[in-house]
Amino acid sequence: MSTRRSDLRTALKKRKPVLVIAAGFAVLAALIPIAVAADDQTATQAAGVAADTVWVIVTGCLVMFMQAGFAMLEVGFSRMKNVGTVVAKVVTNLSVSSIAYWAVGFGFAFGAGGIFAFIGGSGFFPTFSPGSQLNLPAIAASTAPAAAKWFFEFVFCAVSLAIVWGTMIERTKFIVYILFGIPFAAFIYPLISHQLFGGGFLMATLGSQDFAGSTVVHLTGATAGLAGLLLLGPRIGKYEKGRSNAIPGHNMPLAQLGVLILWFGWFGFNPGSTLNATNLHFADVVVVTNLAAAAGAVAALATIYFITKTMDVGMIGNGAIAALVAITAPSGYVEPWAAIVIGAVAGVIVVVGVLALDKVLDDPVGALPAHGLAGIWGTLSCGLFTVPALAKFNGVGQGGLFYTGSFHQLGAQAIAVTASFLTVFVLSYGLFWIIKKTVGLRVSAREEMEGLDISEHGMWGYPESFMPVPGGVYRPADTPTVNPHRSPEPVASPARSEGSAA
Repeated sequence: MSTRRSDLRTALKKRKPVLVIAAGFAVLAALIPIAVAADDQTATQAAGVAADTVWVIVTGCLVMFMQAGFAMLEVGFSRMKNVGTVVAKVVTNLSVSSIAYWAVGFGFAFGAGGIFAFIGGSGFFPTFSPGSQLNLPAIAASTAPAAAKWFFEFVFCAVSLAIVWGTMIERTKFIVYILFGIPFAAFIYPLISHQLFGGGFLMATLGSQDFAGSTVVHLTGATAGLAGLLLLGPRIGKYEKGRSNAIPGHNMPLAQLGVLILWFGWFGFNPGSTLNATNLHFADVVVVTNLAAAAGAVAALATIYFITKTMDVGMIGNGAIAALVAITAPSGYVEPWAAIVIGAVAGVIVVVGVLALDKVLDDPVGALPAHGLAGIWGTLSCGLFTVPALAKFNGVGQGGLFYTGSFHQLGAQAIAVTASFLTVFVLSYGLFWIIKKTVGLRVSAREEMEGLDISEHGMWGYPESFMPVPGGVYRPADTPTVNPHRSPEPVASPARSEGSAA
């Protein structure tokens, strides 16, 4: 045994240089990943930063998915001849607003400098790198990188623009969506966003609260839609002999699918507005958001049944949407019981608002009451129900009337609503007026009767309903629609015809 150990020591001494070199290579190989990681700044960031970043991006994706909700909602409330143009409009608006908001909109909304009490002045045409930051004073407390903040704030802008067109579907020229969408995303929406999200006068000095956008997103979109609607006019056949005619949408299941998608997306909309996962406040916001939506749907169901003795499917969905709009501003400020009250009131408002406004304004999807009136109510409700401790936690304003006995916060909310409405209405009306006087807002009467799918895009969304297709039911070219329950008239043979004549 001793001889073997002696031989092993002798062999190791002979190979010592080789072993030293091998050990050196092993140490070097172990250090290379450390050196590479040191060069990669993202590898040394705290887990909390990563959590916040993932949270902001995921919730931003939920908000972006709301575009599908708007598409299905508007498709369901449209007639069959106009469904294709709705989808084309949604995709086009999302695209043009992406570029416009990246170029200048984000800088106007959140950038430092400029006349900051009025509008932002930096961060235009931003570039991003892993973990990079921009000078964004109002959202600097969030540790998420600038790219994540940009994406989250952009999808809010896209939602606001989508709301505009709910009032104007089925008779608007497609080019109008682009001509209005670009300046809306570049300036009109950022102007209001800066005031209530970005550290402008209403938020920083007056203390007006809007946690996730009852005014910034929803009232802004509805107000612009109102301005366009007043210049556009109603659909053909809507008002005749002094009465309002119902023009029902073609597919209520699709419309309610849109409602459910929007409800789902709102769990990104409101909770994501914390821009923070690690303080855990987003979980509270999830609860109040869901409770408000549920209360709105139930209240709308009860209200429409009380008025008409029917349980209108569209009204139930509108009740949920209106409640979600209303809870958007106070979602980070109120307790669950208050969320139920806020949602229920919104459910009543939307039913009464739809029935009243339909007598004078042709708003096919009920966007004005669901996003406008409910947005106003939601913003004002902060002045009633904001918990003082949550106002302090969020760093904006103070407690509401029911907790403090003071009308101060309610007054700040009323000023925010009034200033935002007037600003958006004036700018939007002026822009729509210019478009109307140049390229025009509305398609011709013939194009409207034929449907925007075929007149604007060259193909129907439901082609089998309007034209023969391979494998479909044959119909003569002059037959306007196919009736599958009626057999075509048999064609008499020439011999039978001659016999009959004899």
